[in-house]
Amino acid sequence: MTPSVLRPARIEHVNITVPDSEHAAGVFEQIFGWHVRWRGEAMSGGHTVHVGSGDHYLALYSPPAGKECPSRFDKGVPLNHIGIEVDDIVAIETLVRQAGYQPFGHDDYEPGRRFYFFDESNIEFEVVSYAPVLEYSG
Repeated sequence: MTPSVLRPARIEHVNITVPDSEHAAGVFEQIFGWHVRWRGEAMSGGHTVHVGSGDHYLALYSPPAGKECPSRFDKGVPLNHIGIEVDDIVAIETLVRQAGYQPFGHDDYEPGRRFYFFDESNIEFEVVSYAPVLEYSG
């Protein structure tokens, strides 16, 4: 195959450390409608859960019992945020709130609408929608 017929590279997964990988996976299943693709012992000890869709996922790693999760990172060090694309941003924001998170930074500019939230590990997520805004004409 020549490079001209190959698809561009794409992100298949992001691996993040969380205090409780099972809890975090359940939250992402609830908010984003994802499913657990795999769960098991991590190569270096601890526990990992892969949660996402058939095309992409978050690898959620929890350290072994007795080992502390790294302290919370300041925003942007070393990770700024993880962007999640959704179709219905209003419905997802409702689920984010129901999960106990506080959305902030709402903005609407080309090419889409977005908001942000932090999880228990102080990881920032950006939720973005490129779907057209449906307006009621009743």
